[in-house]
Amino acid sequence: GFPILIPSLADKLDLTQLLSTVDGIMLTGSYSNIEPHHYNGPTSKPNTKHDARRDETILPLITEAVEFGVPLLAICRGFQEMNVAYGGSIHQEVHHAKGMNDHRPDTKQNINVQYDFSHRVELTENGVLAKLTDEENPLVNSVHWQGINKLGKNLDIEAVAPDGLIEAFSVKNAKNFALGVQWHPEWKVMEIPFYKAILEAFGKTCFNRANTK
Repeated sequence: GFPILIPSLADKLDLTQLLSTVDGIMLTGSYSNIEPHHYNGPTSKPNTKHDARRDETILPLITEAVEFGVPLLAICRGFQEMNVAYGGSIHQEVHHAKGMNDHRPDTKQNINVQYDFSHRVELTENGVLAKLTDEENPLVNSVHWQGINKLGKNLDIEAVAPDGLIEAFSVKNAKNFALGVQWHPEWKVMEIPFYKAILEAFGKTCFNRANTK
């Protein structure tokens, strides 16, 4: 197989044809944020980066992909998109939310420091992530300023940060792999067993789908 980029052309995409073609979907992170009207949130602060075309393309694609049985791994912005697609909402500034820690990186540091381990997460017992590692509280990176407020419907919490912020979830009773994580498991994936296990689990389900279509 080979990777393809899904263009942000919501009005021109045939979702059924697309989902019949691909063997898996990875929703990446981004410097942009979901427009707040998608979750009935307050207006963003000035100079907040948005990507309306991505919102229009990805939000309906998520639930269709899960229903279609296409493996889905959502990372960072993709994780937040997944929550909104299932009716959840977003903290636009986690560091200003009551009881929450500051999850932003120090942008004055180099990229290796910014994406280094930041905090541990507590995994849900017998959850999707817990079955991928022997660690009860694995270390993860933290390079986000927005985060989960209200959890979307039909989502099971898979991991929480020390301050209680939801950092990972899966879709309840999904037909296939459907996981979202707030951190970036693709960072130095070959060096970090927990991150590697996540990508391998996703890749395995994509491989299986490719061989059963």
